[in-house]
Amino acid sequence: MLDFTSALYLGIHHAHDALPPWSRLTTGRPAALAPAPEAERLAPDLARLLHCERAALVPSTLHLFWDLFDVLACDRIAIYADSGIYPIARWGIERAAAKGIPATTFRKHDPAALQLRLRQDEAAGYRPIVVADGLCPETGQAAPLPDYLMLVRERAGYLVIDDTQALGILGKDARRHAPYGQGGAGTSAWYGIEGPELIIGSSLAKGFGAPLAVVAGDARVISNFENRSATRIYCSPPSLAAISAAQRALAINDRYGDRLRARLVKLIRHFRDGLRKIGLIAQGGLFPVQTLSGIAGVAPEPVYRRLRGFGVRAVLHRQRQSPGAALSFLITVSHTRSDIGRCIDALRQACALTSRQHPIENQISSEMLRIPAG
Repeated sequence: MLDFTSALYLGIHHAHDALPPWSRLTTGRPAALAPAPEAERLAPDLARLLHCERAALVPSTLHLFWDLFDVLACDRIAIYADSGIYPIARWGIERAAAKGIPATTFRKHDPAALQLRLRQDEAAGYRPIVVADGLCPETGQAAPLPDYLMLVRERAGYLVIDDTQALGILGKDARRHAPYGQGGAGTSAWYGIEGPELIIGSSLAKGFGAPLAVVAGDARVISNFENRSATRIYCSPPSLAAISAAQRALAINDRYGDRLRARLVKLIRHFRDGLRKIGLIAQGGLFPVQTLSGIAGVAPEPVYRRLRGFGVRAVLHRQRQSPGAALSFLITVSHTRSDIGRCIDALRQACALTSRQHPIENQISSEMLRIPAG
């Protein structure tokens, strides 16, 4: 079965025999009491990669966002969330709102809408916390972070970036022949922005294949997070196996990362060229998540089922900004040009058979998906 469902974009896998041995998975102590020595060695490496003064490890972005806004609320804050943010960051904001912290959203990737919200609240004297995903996987577009950063700088606020999708993919000095840039440090490096107002939270589970997360930023902010984070007291820290995987991923990124990213771009271009040859297009730009645009007379569900019959596994899902279903293909370095060719051929056959044999089914399915939930 050809698999186009994995978010291990750089193809970095961590077999047990590829990692240094460990004598235990955990120290048995919460991170707030005594971080593992391995974690204390990894955190500065991640801070250097992200061009931040300090970094701290957490088991996941859920742990990170569960605590972060609570910690920042030692000041009188208000949260402004880009409407395109990933659900996990949203859950953290909802928890903060339930505790009385003012929280609102503004239109996705719209600095003018954010500026209007900030001006409306200026008299209240809140320190603004703007929250955005660095990169939208559905469109392949980066958020306008320089504009957001300028707005929070003017008001002594913070820009919190969930950069999970971009970590390991985007980096500094992007050029036409290297659109991802170099180094894999994420969206802030791709834009060339940094400063004490930035707080970067990222899972390493996608680009780097390591199941843990990092929060990085100004040394005072991260130190405050380490001292006040409740999950560092009441939850287990990242396992030593996950930390070892992250150390290995950083070593691979240092040595081979730019070559892996160059290969990934070529595979995605090959996929998009193949789609065009059979009359299809995809959203996503050069990001590894390629989502088919609507196909006249063809619903995604029967195409998905036929692809499975042809030995191709894709992702059938509902888009965050749309009520309809969508079909996505996640391209990774582990794929080959031959894999891409087989996928395109299967997709051509699936669309042709579905359109020819089930026109009534497609029409009904499409109409049903236009009905908003609830």
